[in-house]
Amino acid sequence: MAEKQFIASSDIYDIYKVGDKAVRIYKGAQYKEKCLYAALTHARCETTLVNSFIKMPVVREVSVIDENWSMTMDWIEGKTMQQLMDENPDKKDFYLDQFIDIQTEIHAQYMPLLSKLKDKMARQIKGLGAIDEIKKYELLMRLDSMPKHIKLCHGNFEPKNVIINDEGTYVIDWGSARQGNASADVGRTYLLLCLNMPDIAEAYLEKYCMKTGTSKHYVQAWLPIVAAAQLDKGVEKEKELLMKWIDVVDYD
Repeated sequence: MAEKQFIASSDIYDIYKVGDKAVRIYKGAQYKEKCLYAALTHARCETTLVNSFIKMPVVREVSVIDENWSMTMDWIEGKTMQQLMDENPDKKDFYLDQFIDIQTEIHAQYMPLLSKLKDKMARQIKGLGAIDEIKKYELLMRLDSMPKHIKLCHGNFEPKNVIINDEGTYVIDWGSARQGNASADVGRTYLLLCLNMPDIAEAYLEKYCMKTGTSKHYVQAWLPIVAAAQLDKGVEKEKELLMKWIDVVDYD
């Protein structure tokens, strides 16, 4: 492999830039299934978005590097929407509108071949050790009662995963994409903004609901479920906020 430049890290993989490619290297051979599933998910999203104005990196290779599974994609040059917001605070409202337009375009796609978002959330809730069985049951019943949709949900949609360059608009990090209810995806984006960009979180939710005619109450009904699913990741600094959101499971 050519010289690699470290870019970012998650709990299960590191991302490097190698030439004109981005390489995601998983942290151990035990992540073979996750690597292969992420590549399949990514490839299916590529097919779905072929006629959309949204672009995405193309998966080029799945391989083993130093006994660790890896996925190689195109490296996308440009600035993330988060960078643009930080550099141009006077245009933050403009970029937020653009951000929501991109998300609604994603939700306009239908992808029945993807795994179901509700199934993933149910597994995450069932595996939680931080809440009791009664709370799990309440959350699972709420999840089961939610309308079943097959819209394309990114699953990790936030400004740092949108890249703008001269060729257009790119969305990256599709490994968590699923088919499901758009409001669940919006709830997750709202949560990610509350955790990482709290200054725009409320404006995002208000604008999204206004632009799409979605009831804010309907999105809020997903928040305890979304919080429980995020709690499964075990990030200690997030726990206090997530537990507060889960405690509004009886939100009326």
